Amino acid sequence: MASALTDKLSRLVKEMRGQARITESNVTDMLREVRMALLEADVALPVVRDFVARVKEKALGQEVMGSLTPGQVLVSIVNRELTATMGEGTSDINLAAQPPAVILMAGLQGAGKTTTTAKLARHLIEKRKKKVLTVSGDVYRPAAIEQLKTVTAQAGAEWFPSTTDQKPVDIGRAALDYARKHYFDVLLVDTAGRLSIDEVLMNEIKSLHAALNPVETLFVVDAMQGQDAINTARAFKEALPLTGIILTKTDGDSRGGAALSVRQVTGVPIKFAGTSEKLDGLEVFDAERHAGRILGMGDILALVEQVTAGVDMEAAQKMAAKVKSGAAFDLNDFLGQLQQMKQMGGLSSLMDKLPAAMAAKAGQVDMGKAEKDIKRKEGIIQSMTPLERRKPELIKATRKRRIAAGAGVQVQEVNRMLKEFEQMQDMMKKMKGGGMMKMMKRMGGMKGMPKMPF
Repeated sequence: MASALTDKLSRLVKEMRGQARITESNVTDMLREVRMALLEADVALPVVRDFVARVKEKALGQEVMGSLTPGQVLVSIVNRELTATMGEGTSDINLAAQPPAVILMAGLQGAGKTTTTAKLARHLIEKRKKKVLTVSGDVYRPAAIEQLKTVTAQAGAEWFPSTTDQKPVDIGRAALDYARKHYFDVLLVDTAGRLSIDEVLMNEIKSLHAALNPVETLFVVDAMQGQDAINTARAFKEALPLTGIILTKTDGDSRGGAALSVRQVTGVPIKFAGTSEKLDGLEVFDAERHAGRILGMGDILALVEQVTAGVDMEAAQKMAAKVKSGAAFDLNDFLGQLQQMKQMGGLSSLMDKLPAAMAAKAGQVDMGKAEKDIKRKEGIIQSMTPLERRKPELIKATRKRRIAAGAGVQVQEVNRMLKEFEQMQDMMKKMKGGGMMKMMKRMGGMKGMPKMPF
């Protein structure tokens, strides 16, 4: 996420923290670097000027000059002003309307509107417990209508059919009528996009807005667009009464300027950020946490939320009870742990939310290779019989050859996986009856911990 900007600003943060004394000279030097980093990240020039001026005013004030730790205060000012640039706090979807609440999705072609519509549907179903209907008003691309049908089904919402020979306004009215009659809480309307702004597109979406009177008009923008995102945002703001922004592809290796510019240009809050291609890859945008990520401070709260959401609490409680009772930890349990790791979104997804210093250390591990290793271990265990999983001690040479052939790996891979399982099993035995603290003391903290299963 905005890797180039993050690298530069996190490096500056380290330098600033080390400053024992703040002078106009070193503040000027620091702000020059910040200005260059922001411009290279495609942040709009007026936004950069405003940001730098605000930081300079506060940095040369008594807030820093009188501080015993000026470097740390300076970092907090940069963090606070980054947050202010993107909008304070969070701003969720407004559904305060007579059902069905209509949400209009606007933006250029290729920004990810259709997938984002399905992601939003899933968010509203899971987080807000709403009954959701989607419809496509893109009569220029039959593939867009079919795509929305597919992703809507995956999201667990209902899709209203439309065809390319209909007018968008007629499609919208028919879908709204259907949503009212069938007691839907929310109607999500995916609109047509173009490769660039044109008069036909704007007139069409204005007519659709007038006919449907949506409670939310969301501008979907690709975080990798840079300066183009600003021009597009300005044009849509002039044409429509936008109520919010959804940033897509924030997980890409982008320069990240859109997140810092689009809020100030439109004057409306960023409500969501797309964090992956998966349908659960949409999170409520939190400016403070996003600023922390850009500065290389990580987002530990998001990390905890992701892990918690991915953990099967019932399975975790069963595992805890099993360990406490001293029952044998078998290969079914080991497989369950591997699958839990996948449900959390994978190692690379978790890595993105670590502070820069921790991520750099962890980055020495090849995450792609580690994730493949997890899948390989999963395949090995799934090639075993139920009896072998319950009683790993039965797995001798002949069985190992059969398991290796079934999983498409070498026998050495089976041996390695079994060795790691035995290490984990040994650790579980030591944890029996609350012996975890004793074990940690014997090992001297984390030193000597068995290798994780990847």
